[in-house]
Amino acid sequence: MAQGSRYKVPFKRRREGKTDYATRIKLIDLDKYRLVVRISNGNVIAQIVFIGSDGDETVISAHTKELQKLGWLGGTKNTSATYLTGYICGKKALNAGITEAILDIGLKQPIKGSRVFAALNGAIDAGLNVPHSESILLDDYRISGKHISDYAESLGEDDLKKKFSKYLERGLKPTDLPKHFNEIKSRIDEEF
Repeated sequence: MAQGSRYKVPFKRRREGKTDYATRIKLIDLDKYRLVVRISNGNVIAQIVFIGSDGDETVISAHTKELQKLGWLGGTKNTSATYLTGYICGKKALNAGITEAILDIGLKQPIKGSRVFAALNGAIDAGLNVPHSESILLDDYRISGKHISDYAESLGEDDLKKKFSKYLERGLKPTDLPKHFNEIKSRIDEEF
């Protein structure tokens, strides 16, 4: 007669909320490159990862800090920055000969219009082939930051200084964000 508890302790990374093993096993079985998008409190990372014999191997990586080196003055975790990070990752992948990948969003919920899908949108616009539904992609209004620009125009001078103090410190008027977005996207095309 067996004794003891029937309770099974989950793996450590599952307990810590870092890995969904059921989803990971499905992705690993596909044996394809993965477009991994992770959003932290201050930055966005987009990577092309392949399952190697010793675990995951990062082949290509793009970070919002690369945007800052290209002259990006906006926030590093907004929708526009996320799109541009995915765009850089897609350009780098194509330069390395990688033409297709599968999206890996980790433990993020797949919510239409979320920043994770902005990175996907950027990678697709760069030319990377990633299976997706057209309904999850964001429109150009949000990607270019036009919604932020419109909101900034509706504010008074005092509110504008309070809500967009970081933009103003860096020398970017929030109303100029769509124009700045297009300039940085052009620089990415030239660079990569």
